[in-house]
Amino acid sequence: MKKLKIICSILLAIALLNNPYGYYQILKWVVTISSSYIASGYFKSNKEKLGWIFVSVAILYNPIIPIFLDRSTWEIVNVITIGLMLFSYKK
Repeated sequence: MKKLKIICSILLAIALLNNPYGYYQILKWVVTISSSYIASGYFKSNKEKLGWIFVSVAILYNPIIPIFLDRSTWEIVNVITIGLMLFSYKK
């Protein structure tokens, strides 16, 4: 799971640059699937608070029922998500 968190953090950092729309669509899929997997790992190890945090991340980034935010808000959300990924990396 640690490698997955690093990969997501890098992809989210790249999203802070000016990228084509398709990049953000792929990013949403990657972050949603990764966050769901990470959450399941936390639930299995009885770390429910972290599990629910990553369920929330998966819901926020889900591409099926998207949440529409402006670019500056997404940048803030991406930075917070990077922080969560790196914070949980150390846990």
